[in-house]
Amino acid sequence: MRSSAGPSRAGSARAGAGGLLERFDGGTFPSTLYLDGPSEPLKAAFLDELKTAWAASCPESPSARVLVAADAGVEEILAAYHGGSLFSPRDLTVVLELETLGRREKMVAALARGIARPSGGSCLVLIESAAETDRKSLEPLRGACEVRWNALPPGRGDLIAWGGHRLRRAGLAFEPGLLESLADASEGDALAFFSELAKLVTLASSGRVGRAELALLLRPVVGADLNGYLAAVAMGDAGQAARSLGRLLATGISEGTVLFALSNLVGGALGGWARQRELSDALRRRRPPSELATALDALYRAEAAWKAGRADVVAVLEQATRSVSGAT
Repeated sequence: MRSSAGPSRAGSARAGAGGLLERFDGGTFPSTLYLDGPSEPLKAAFLDELKTAWAASCPESPSARVLVAADAGVEEILAAYHGGSLFSPRDLTVVLELETLGRREKMVAALARGIARPSGGSCLVLIESAAETDRKSLEPLRGACEVRWNALPPGRGDLIAWGGHRLRRAGLAFEPGLLESLADASEGDALAFFSELAKLVTLASSGRVGRAELALLLRPVVGADLNGYLAAVAMGDAGQAARSLGRLLATGISEGTVLFALSNLVGGALGGWARQRELSDALRRRRPPSELATALDALYRAEAAWKAGRADVVAVLEQATRSVSGAT
């Protein structure tokens, strides 16, 4: 399971995912854990494993408390970490969008000092969203955490290892070659792999999952890949989005359905109603409001041109996909 290797420049211990998951399964958790790196799907999978292991190990406080850094601020984050009570002596707290604190040096320093104090058994997870460049302003927080895990884009072998751990955690036996086939069908896309893996778990019967369930899962269905297409767009993977678009149209889904879903994704990122709120939020974190507004306006214009017969609908969708994904 891929993670960054070697000593941390900040001083905290960098750890491999495999070793951390074994610790979690054994009921051992670091007091502070820093998650960063470019693979958002891998972060989500890691966090899911952590939450599940925590719930099993700490039944008195099984649910994680999730905070957004900009909304909570340093005082609320530290209060959640050090609070505790007679009914809940230890808690799991997850802080998202940590990078929003990066522009405030004093707040970063205060949080770093606060998390360096003993927690009494609680676990604080700080999650930094993906970025093209290293956010040096957050280095004090990275160094203050007991463990840092860097989510690099997983290769085929990494996905297979993650899949095996997930199925074993669910108590499922699985046929040899099953996860290899799923990884190949996902074309190396981590988001697609983990999404299909979750569906595979639900299809299992009698404590076992095999190629029959996989064949059912991968059977072409009209519109089945719409969420995968929107996820690729939201994550800025224009190449994967283009491939998903081609598969969508090949299954027979209407062009209008795709265009509406794309408009809803962008509108949701701007604060409107969203069918896929998590994907809209991911798009919002990645692109500023001005760019989103421009993309939404372009979508409306594209739809008008298509309906008026002034543009080819496939060309319109391809251009809209590149525009919203942020491809140059």
